[in-house]
Amino acid sequence: MNHQSTHHSPLRGVGIGAGYFSHYQYDSWRRLPDVTITGIYNRTQAKADALLAEFGIPRAYATWQALIDQEEPDFVDIITPPETHLEMCRYAAARNVTIICQKPLAPTYRESQQIVEAVNAAGVRFMVHENFRWQPWYREIKRLIDHDELGEVTSIYFRMRPGDGWGEDAYLARQPFFRSYPRLLVYETGVHFIDTFRFLLGEIDSVYARLRRLNPVIQGEDSGQFVFGYPGGAAAILDANRFNEMEAADPRLTFGELRIDGSKGHLLLDTDGQLWRKPLGQSTRRHEYAFEKRGFAGDCVHRLQSHFVAQMRSGEPFESTGDDYLKTVKVVEACYASAATGEVIHLDRWEPEG
Repeated sequence: MNHQSTHHSPLRGVGIGAGYFSHYQYDSWRRLPDVTITGIYNRTQAKADALLAEFGIPRAYATWQALIDQEEPDFVDIITPPETHLEMCRYAAARNVTIICQKPLAPTYRESQQIVEAVNAAGVRFMVHENFRWQPWYREIKRLIDHDELGEVTSIYFRMRPGDGWGEDAYLARQPFFRSYPRLLVYETGVHFIDTFRFLLGEIDSVYARLRRLNPVIQGEDSGQFVFGYPGGAAAILDANRFNEMEAADPRLTFGELRIDGSKGHLLLDTDGQLWRKPLGQSTRRHEYAFEKRGFAGDCVHRLQSHFVAQMRSGEPFESTGDDYLKTVKVVEACYASAATGEVIHLDRWEPEG
């Protein structure tokens, strides 16, 4: 398995899962040249059959183990609930299959560590499907930061209000399992922003968080305020809830609005994906850059999967390796610890429990 690939040889992949978000992933695989999804597995056969028809996938299997064993793929795309990931990753790793795995990585920090330990011990390549950092506005903001267009960054502020979590029917249309998550906002959604803040500014060294539940029909938290500290004094602030709405034609394009301040001025991201720059002492002007309103959130799934394929072919490291992503998961756990104790968590002298 894990066939050695030259630049032009086709890559054969398989997919485990056929839920709501998987459609974005299968659509991207179909769009990528010299990549073929040869088989899938899903617990519900009807959903699997629908994907076969929609994306021209040849086969569906009765078990995910048979899918991996019989297809002998170059890679497996794991698009299933977090509690299934450890067993699947161990199985694929033991068969030398490259893995791309959806977040959340696992229900607990320890189980996330076990996944990373398993793939590292087997020597297989592993990437977490963490797509927010691949949204085109964040790639452009990162480029501007790296080219010193904003000067020294002092703060990032993001206000998230997708408005999909109010009412008796909250989340039922797309992701009904959100309703029963004991931990929701940080574990499922905030993790994206934590990873993106790491991508933009580097490693977080302290966390302060306040959490609450606004919608009583769900189990977990759906609202919170967070301050992520950086060495040198910069801070990233996330003000998030899934209950309230915002003024946006498509709330799921950017999920909110961002402001980033630097020693040379500031930059705004609006709900339409546009960037606005204001150098100190000058007028605000739109910053031109190209992106496409396709797929999910600026086609970030396709950007991520294009990166995965390019790195598979070149042998270069993935951006979101298991070891790197554990740093994001640790910050997630620190948010819950801070909210429980009311204290600032200093990451250099703190480790998650469990």
